[in-house]
Amino acid sequence: MATKIYESLEIELQDGTPITIKPLNLKTLREVMKKWKEIETKENEDDFLEVLIECTSIAMKQFAPELSDIEKLEEVLDLQTMYKILEVAADIRLNDPNLLRAAQELAGTS
Repeated sequence: MATKIYESLEIELQDGTPITIKPLNLKTLREVMKKWKEIETKENEDDFLEVLIECTSIAMKQFAPELSDIEKLEEVLDLQTMYKILEVAADIRLNDPNLLRAAQELAGTS
């Protein structure tokens, strides 16, 4: 029997929709990381948040393609859920106070 080497997480979105999150496949992870790199050029909190939403939208293509549209996604997500999706899917840990502070400093929102 094969051994699963990753963890998956069942979460519930704001509208009650359950989805299972697991690490992204490499193709999708590359796309997320390419978008994530744009964080370095963002100068304000709105732009920082926009990159987070776009990264989450890319990840959702793998988990719930019907929710990968940014407008739909914004209706069913809160900030903490988005952080958790990015943490599990792409190993982007924004709940870590040190990393969050560093990201906010990059965005000029500290």
